[in-house]
Amino acid sequence: MDFVTILQFVVVLAAIFIGVRVGGIGIGYIGGAGVLVLGLGFGMKPGNVPWDVILIIASVIAAISAMQLAGGLDYLVRIAERILRRNPKQINYLAPVVTYVLTLFAGTGHTAFSMIPVIVEVAKEQHIRPCVPLSIAVVASQIAITASPVSAAVIYMSGVLEGFGWSYPMLLLIWISTTFVGCMITSFIMTMISNMDLDSDPVYKDRLAKGLIKAPAAGAQKELLPSAKLSVLIFLVGVICVVCYASAISPAVGLIKPVVVPRDAAIWCFMFIIASLITICCKIDVSKIGQSSVFQSGMIACICVFGVAWLGDTFVSNHSAEIKSLAAGTVSQYPALLAVVFFIAAMLLYSQAATAKAITPAIVAALGITAANPGDSYMLVASFAAVSALFVLPTYPTLLGAVQMDYTGSTRIGKWVFNHAFFIPGVLAIVISCALGFLVVGLF
Repeated sequence: MDFVTILQFVVVLAAIFIGVRVGGIGIGYIGGAGVLVLGLGFGMKPGNVPWDVILIIASVIAAISAMQLAGGLDYLVRIAERILRRNPKQINYLAPVVTYVLTLFAGTGHTAFSMIPVIVEVAKEQHIRPCVPLSIAVVASQIAITASPVSAAVIYMSGVLEGFGWSYPMLLLIWISTTFVGCMITSFIMTMISNMDLDSDPVYKDRLAKGLIKAPAAGAQKELLPSAKLSVLIFLVGVICVVCYASAISPAVGLIKPVVVPRDAAIWCFMFIIASLITICCKIDVSKIGQSSVFQSGMIACICVFGVAWLGDTFVSNHSAEIKSLAAGTVSQYPALLAVVFFIAAMLLYSQAATAKAITPAIVAALGITAANPGDSYMLVASFAAVSALFVLPTYPTLLGAVQMDYTGSTRIGKWVFNHAFFIPGVLAIVISCALGFLVVGLF
């Protein structure tokens, strides 16, 4: 790596660092500015904007926003809250199950926001430090993105891998089983090694002594809208249709030939159909969709992916030869290193889908993976969960939300930045999921 390349990489890191400090949509803004610096300052050709990823996120968010307005998310949260309150002593296991399933169903980890206050209160009632179930639950909501049939990351990666003989149903089976088991094993380990006693937490004791600990104001349950259950049913049927269609056009299944509507376009269509049916059948006011929290956070996510992924692709595409050479010499010899590459890229690119799109083409080219020679494609399948390393820098919205909403003070960020409550469970979950991935793909 020469001096100029190092400077270029410093520009990328600096843009990401400044974006993280600005926060929220700012990371997308600064990412776009970084592309201009690389272009004008170093003569680098701007990379490809991941429009397919952005449009999938936008279409899914459009459908979920309609469901939220119809009361569907409130209904799902109420079901999840009942599960947690009926089994409060098992919160370390049930909290990640709930957030994992919500993300699997909705295709976005932001659904975890609604569960954070419930997890905090249930844990406090059992004198359990909320940081333990919260940290695992937030990590589970991120890793579930790599198993959700409607997430942009899964749609992209399955599209790549199908060309190498992997069927869509098989990929979903592998990713759902390995990531879910990985999260559950992580829950068990964290339960065994963590200090569970809330009463011994120094910050909690200090806040208690000062009279700062108070129960959350939102005690009463929100009344459900009459259309809540219907909106969830429509969305669920729509997700099932997505899975069935994606499986039917998979080359390994081949029920639909020729494929006139590709998977990306089908996702957009199904999501818009779902949104249309919810709008009509549940009689929602579409003028209020843009005001919903899901719509606003989703559109922010689109801009973040736009800026950061564009910046990352600009650097990667202009150094594809070096990356291919490095990958061919190391990843082929040590397959597990691909997971490390995904992990590091994800903590910088801030998106599972953007990471997969930035790194996968270079790895495929470097290892010479083709339809006729798909041998090393198993590395991509097994390592996919590692693109979920969004927890490393304590700036991801759900992570910050957990810190801010844990009024006991047990969930906090250390002065060394990386020593926060989510780091150990996050690393454990990814390592275990990837290890299980390599184990499972060996059976196929």
